[in-house]
Amino acid sequence: MKPYPFTAVVGLPDLRLALVLSSISPAVGGVLVRGEKGTAKSTMVRALAGLLPSVDVVDGCRFSCDPAGPDPRCPDGPHDGARSHRRPAKLVELPVGAAEDRVIGSLHLERALAEGVTDFQPGLLAAAHRGLLYVDEVNLLHDHLVDTLLDAAAMGRATVEREGVSVSHAARFVLIGTMNPEEGELRPQLLDRFGLTVEVASSRDPEQRVEVVRRRLAYEADPDAFAAQYAEEDAKLAADIEAAQRLLPAVKLPDEALRQIAEICASFEVDGMRADIVTARTAVAHAAWAGRDEVTTEDVRVAARLALPHRRRRNPFDAPGISEEQLEQALQDAQPDPGPEDDGPGSGSEPPSEAPEPPQGGENAPQGQPQQNAGGQQKTVGAGETFKARVFRVKGMGEGERGRRSRAITDSGRTVGVQPASVREGRPHLVATVKAAAPHQKARGRDGAGLKLRPEDVRYALREGREGNLVLFCVDASGSMGAKARMREVKSAVLSLLLDAYQRRDKVGLVTFRGNAAELALPPTISVDAAAARLEGLPTGGRTPLAEGLLEAARVLRVEEIRDPRRRPLLVVVTDGRATSGPDAVARAQAAAGLLAGVTTIVMDCESGKMRLGLAADLAAHLGAEHVPLADVAAEALADAVRARTGRAA
Repeated sequence: MKPYPFTAVVGLPDLRLALVLSSISPAVGGVLVRGEKGTAKSTMVRALAGLLPSVDVVDGCRFSCDPAGPDPRCPDGPHDGARSHRRPAKLVELPVGAAEDRVIGSLHLERALAEGVTDFQPGLLAAAHRGLLYVDEVNLLHDHLVDTLLDAAAMGRATVEREGVSVSHAARFVLIGTMNPEEGELRPQLLDRFGLTVEVASSRDPEQRVEVVRRRLAYEADPDAFAAQYAEEDAKLAADIEAAQRLLPAVKLPDEALRQIAEICASFEVDGMRADIVTARTAVAHAAWAGRDEVTTEDVRVAARLALPHRRRRNPFDAPGISEEQLEQALQDAQPDPGPEDDGPGSGSEPPSEAPEPPQGGENAPQGQPQQNAGGQQKTVGAGETFKARVFRVKGMGEGERGRRSRAITDSGRTVGVQPASVREGRPHLVATVKAAAPHQKARGRDGAGLKLRPEDVRYALREGREGNLVLFCVDASGSMGAKARMREVKSAVLSLLLDAYQRRDKVGLVTFRGNAAELALPPTISVDAAAARLEGLPTGGRTPLAEGLLEAARVLRVEEIRDPRRRPLLVVVTDGRATSGPDAVARAQAAAGLLAGVTTIVMDCESGKMRLGLAADLAAHLGAEHVPLADVAAEALADAVRARTGRAA
């Protein structure tokens, strides 16, 4: 079945342009496509492969070497005088659960020890060379794999090193990642490594939505006939891309344009120099796409809109985007040469319309949320400033998803031993493998330099690293928590812990309780910004159903143990310890605490004032939890306490 035609996709001009520019100049660094589900992200990426020019490759080369300039370090080389053939550019898709060896390739340890040869099995990076590498849900990919992909995309090479043996090969490809921000964000360091970013959303125009459905149904009814309707448009677009690729080396980047780029990047206070470089490369690609041999103001403007939005984020709670007014002011400050106005074919450079400003509540109220209702029983209080939070870890040793919180046996980290002989996964342990094979060499008739090695001799390393956990917040939102602006401090502390969870690659969830019931405000997710948004809009008021909150937390943890059994939980109960809802409220809360036995729990004590009842400390005792006063959540508070004790001891 033929793929959906690129030119048949309705709307999405910015995405269309970003994909085209990355195809013209892979040095731009690829595209990150952010948007809600069902917005044709994957459809457009898969259709793009059919527009790329075919490539000449050396016969029998697993690394797609160009016969006109083969890689001198190609593991399948040398290729002097080798025959070649022409084939279409490849689209290689990287699955979320791919292992590192599947991505970068692997070395055959048995042949290396037995025969002294380097037998390299290429991975997906080799397959994508001179084509497209597509990573759907890139935000769900392990960070170390994202780092590997982005390093290869930036350097144009992939290197595999195992037990003192190193293999390197060319890996130049257009990297395209798609993600749904609701499922979690990429770290800023990884965001910055993508050249361009585009936000996509489904159209709210009924006519456009009708056309989307009409075309999709027509394609599903007869894919070949539907593709034939757009074959001419796709062919023209492919020809334009190829023409722009030929023109690209001749495009000049004058000093005036460079000054504009520097002024814009400085104005938006982006970190580092990668933004300037990517913007310059994108402006050159856009000029080639427009058929010009020199970069103009319009090329710089378009490049900035695509290259800068994701580089302005300082933490996961910041929304990406740039101000059109600030962009235009920066262009004016640089006193640019206006240049020609022709945008060229399919430039798609119309500035996006400005979204209307949302209504504002009180001084610290979140956007669109009332600060207090008419009855005065519920109120929404904003959070204060975040701070560096103490690190809370899950007890014991886990085997969960790679992260940065608790100790775990992982496929990376420091080697602490050897896996049992029955475990045959991970990286081989060279010394243990030689020891396992050595006693059998005489019986196996060894008569040369190499070892007589069998598959059962191979031993695998036991590595200790860090795992990400499920951090479930159980937050008291009753009336007592809202007194004396206490909720502002509580939200500030929880937001700080959320930021810490984001940095440690944790999953987070939010349970709240007030009145006479508890509610799962946010099911466990890796999207900490979604948790922050729910917390920011959390109203307070009413009685304190502590038992219901603990019961709901226990229920959520039971469900998550089934859904994600490898991710160990850390429960953070945020309360002053009062239980005032329903009969025998205190006894029911203590009984509910018994259901959470064995779960690593932190009780964040929010009680304040001179007269304190110590109820949160009692709750911590029943939970077997660590009791942490609200003021001690900050890492600086712990450091001060350590310094004070050290001073007294001296």
